[in-house]
Amino acid sequence: MVVKIRRAAEQDRAALNALFQAYCAFGGEEQTSEMRDRVWGWIHDQDAQTRCFIAENDQREVIGFVHFRPYERPMPATKGAFIDDMFVAPSARGQGVVEAMIEAVGVYASDHGWDVVRWMTSETNYRARSVYDRHATKSNWVTYQLNT
Repeated sequence: MVVKIRRAAEQDRAALNALFQAYCAFGGEEQTSEMRDRVWGWIHDQDAQTRCFIAENDQREVIGFVHFRPYERPMPATKGAFIDDMFVAPSARGQGVVEAMIEAVGVYASDHGWDVVRWMTSETNYRARSVYDRHATKSNWVTYQLNT
């Protein structure tokens, strides 16, 4: 499968909402349509921090998403990227989608002068952690960092 990563566009809204809802359910978070509308607004507001890339397969179906944002790093006096949410449809797992999304965020970060990409996951999210462990350095807090 060829995975294409791009910014979320208007035509992705229904598919992204469905994936975001599944992600929230997986994480045990209640999510309302109003909350999804607010996030959708953020990812299309140039003044907001939140960015969103979607992953699509060969058939142009949305199969994953990643929400990320910049953050300031006082100690090194630099900026980094923080991945808030990352999810792949169960039917598309194990096909390189996560790796493609992480790489896309890394390229975006590098293009914007951000020196790291960090994210966290649950200690019990073993499947995701096995992927992350191959591509980034884990800290003591199960926080991953990708240097750009």
